[in-house]
Amino acid sequence: MKKSINLFLIAGLIILGSCKSKSESNTVSEDVSEELPVKVKGEEVTYATDSTNLKGYIAYDINAKEKRPGVLIVHEWWGHNNYVRQRADMLAELGYTAMAVDMYGDGKLADHPDDAGKFAMSVMKNLPEAKARFNAAINLLRSHASVDGEKIGAIGYCFGGSVVLTMANSGADLDAVAAFHSGVQLPVMPNNDLKAKVLVCNGADDPFISPESVIAFKSAMDSINADYKYISYPGVKHSFTSKEADTNGEKFGLPLAYDADADGKSWASLQQLFSEAF
Repeated sequence: MKKSINLFLIAGLIILGSCKSKSESNTVSEDVSEELPVKVKGEEVTYATDSTNLKGYIAYDINAKEKRPGVLIVHEWWGHNNYVRQRADMLAELGYTAMAVDMYGDGKLADHPDDAGKFAMSVMKNLPEAKARFNAAINLLRSHASVDGEKIGAIGYCFGGSVVLTMANSGADLDAVAAFHSGVQLPVMPNNDLKAKVLVCNGADDPFISPESVIAFKSAMDSINADYKYISYPGVKHSFTSKEADTNGEKFGLPLAYDADADGKSWASLQQLFSEAF
């Protein structure tokens, strides 16, 4: 009888050990799958309004399992170039799906400030078409398989900063917007249609942004009790986040200058904004 009991005990221990091994194996497997490294994929996309064909770029982590916030990125006045795509890749590294948009149409780029100014002005003077292009990008981003459509933000540089601020002031359904080295004298100033948390990061020595325009912007934001932060970096000039700024400044005689410290601090402030908004 004792021998039979011992055999049953041994058999039971073997079965339990087997189950435990399988369970541990599954746990290890799950842990491995959860810890896959970030792998960013960038893909070109095309979209359109009723009147304009547009070319964008979407970057996301193909190893992420859950849906994540989507972020639009609007380019400087030069147009949709490699810089704005690099920022999309950086946001994808942080766990967002980012879309570098095209506000000019057909991926049009400017080689000279005169052309860049004309392209930018053509957008800002035609707000209905600007909104149509911006909304077309939002719709495409929301429809992406990796995106949680209830969590959308937008950032912009220079011209792009003015665009995202204007769209937010026009009532765009955005959780957060951030503008870098951006004008704040806007076609649509802050009003009660603004839903987003707002971050503006500018250089204190940026000659393209007048002190009067900053005072007016802050006053408008305060009048509606907006949730915003305006950061001014002492001694910093225009286009401080772009490493091409010094080259372009020398080439065209413009007061542009990259500033690594302000670039890093503004990027950290953006991450804080998104962590609060999302």
